[in-house]
Amino acid sequence: MPDPVAAARYRALLLGGLARAGAPVPERGTRILVVDTARQHLGLLEDGRLLFEAVISTAKNGLGCEENSYRTPTGWHRIQARIGAGAESGAVFRSRVATGEVWRGEPRDEDLILTRVLTLDGLEEGWNRGPGRDSLARFIYLHGTNQESQLGSPVSHGCVRMGNAEVADLFERVTEGDLVLIAEDLPGDGLGLGRLHFAGVAGSGMSALAQFVALKGGRASGSDRSFDRLQRPEARAQLEALGVAIHSQDGSGLEGDCAALVVSTAVEEEVPDVVAARRLGVPVIHRSELLAHLVARYRTVAVTGTSGKSTTVAMIFEILRGAGRDPSVITGGELVALQREGRWGNAWAGTSDLLIIEADESDGSVVRYHAAVGVILNLQRDHKEMGAVAEMFRTFRAQLRETVVVGESENLHEFAEGGMVFGLGSEAGLRGEALQLALEGSCFRVQGVPFRLPVPGRHNAENALAALAACHALGVPLAAMVEPLARFQGVARRFQVLGTRRGVTVVDDFGHNPAKVAASIRAAHLRVGAAGGRVLAVFQPHGYGPLKFLRADFVESFAAELAPGDRLWFLEVFYAGGTAARDISSAEVVADLTARGVAAAFAPSREWLATQLSEGARAGDLILIMGARDPSLTALAMNILQDLERSDPSLRRD
Repeated sequence: MPDPVAAARYRALLLGGLARAGAPVPERGTRILVVDTARQHLGLLEDGRLLFEAVISTAKNGLGCEENSYRTPTGWHRIQARIGAGAESGAVFRSRVATGEVWRGEPRDEDLILTRVLTLDGLEEGWNRGPGRDSLARFIYLHGTNQESQLGSPVSHGCVRMGNAEVADLFERVTEGDLVLIAEDLPGDGLGLGRLHFAGVAGSGMSALAQFVALKGGRASGSDRSFDRLQRPEARAQLEALGVAIHSQDGSGLEGDCAALVVSTAVEEEVPDVVAARRLGVPVIHRSELLAHLVARYRTVAVTGTSGKSTTVAMIFEILRGAGRDPSVITGGELVALQREGRWGNAWAGTSDLLIIEADESDGSVVRYHAAVGVILNLQRDHKEMGAVAEMFRTFRAQLRETVVVGESENLHEFAEGGMVFGLGSEAGLRGEALQLALEGSCFRVQGVPFRLPVPGRHNAENALAALAACHALGVPLAAMVEPLARFQGVARRFQVLGTRRGVTVVDDFGHNPAKVAASIRAAHLRVGAAGGRVLAVFQPHGYGPLKFLRADFVESFAAELAPGDRLWFLEVFYAGGTAARDISSAEVVADLTARGVAAAFAPSREWLATQLSEGARAGDLILIMGARDPSLTALAMNILQDLERSDPSLRRD
């Protein structure tokens, strides 16, 4: 299947070529052959679809149209003739005529013209057409070669060489008169992909990619329904400050020089941007396909697992940065360290070849990545059954270019061969020893080296061990990791303490599946244990499908982790729009919980909930706000903190 990111590259080259003075005006449905001289590839496009792609070789002497220069002529051409129909592979041609000889693979120093010949007639008068510059008179061809091992490098005497099987395939796809663009690279485009338009650009994953493209000198634009509603002005300002142009989500961003539309799984076919892309022949790329392209381009550490990905990515990034390796990062969580530098927090472009990403199993995109180092944290029931996720991990593991780092859980043993196991148990190759959990962090030792981690919970200690193992696989000494880990600043909404009022602490947390909810409640109990306080938990399910799939698991997790004095409130399911079936309510899960003896209630509104919490919380309690996808949850947590402050008797003015 043709690479959709490559289709964007060819379209960007095509759009650049159409700005040339001698460019034709292609009609809808015209097949256009684009020779990408910078990448040494060739692609056949029709209405934005990449029909065919092959590795090629252009001239060793570079690009140029002058006679006797032995350069490959740039610009627009048409296929003038198709020569060699029916000839067997390896048939030898000289001066456009079959010799009757067949090359059988024997070593030959001579460069042969083999199998098929497509002659090229220049269309740009005075450039590749006319006296001394004429591509047809210079005998410039697309042809098969006996130097197939050199394809991918510019080694020819001026022609465009192809593999013999590929030139025969292409021969059947084109006809006389089809357009050919021999393209130079895209000036001023750091990624060489043209303008990428991101639908839903305010989302965590999409905004990270858009920022990274802009930070790397690429061209990015985007749209988002929240921006159309005049919501999230700070997010819009962050993107625009990097040069990401924001359009209304009405399809207008696809006009002009847009090379491709980037979408996530949440962007449906009915979204105007997608409708416009289909109408205009603009390639549509899934977010994970673009990320896979970047993963292959860099020495990438890809972190997967059903829990802890964002935190582990952040730890790896901060350790590598602190050790002087200047990595890049693309992640779904917002790194507090980057936020404190005035950034959004979910993307950064360093100067090295190191890139750290999250490899998501929830939408199946983990199987697209060919990373250098893979990290598999854990395997739990989340968006999919564990067997289905394990199958994805097998593919992910098989595609790694260097090594794997794997958690010590029994259900991960099959992925560990040839890699490094991390954990707190005796079987771990990188083992944390003498673990001490405290209210705000933990301490442990690895191979005699003492580490301090300033975020709470056993799960975070395990995430830190994964990060240490990944950095060790990249050649960073343990001693160089001690200080960066001790300075780890955390991830927004990962048990983020917003403040304490009236002796009540408010924590904003991303916990959204049963395992993450359990880990967050345990961390909360660590914090309130000494003071004898309660955990007052608030949970907003992040989708109807996930809640329905994990209903029993959520009930079990809350019932097992909440103490007798704790309280739990469920907000209604977060709905981001679209066609999702709204066939379950939080109230149904609350009924399951109360039947298990959990002190749970359904919150009919956020205002009602804030009143319940501000009036019912007492000194020593911890209010834990949990949920994903909804950016307004942080505002809810801050409002509750402010309500506590307003109701503090010591601050009243009578």
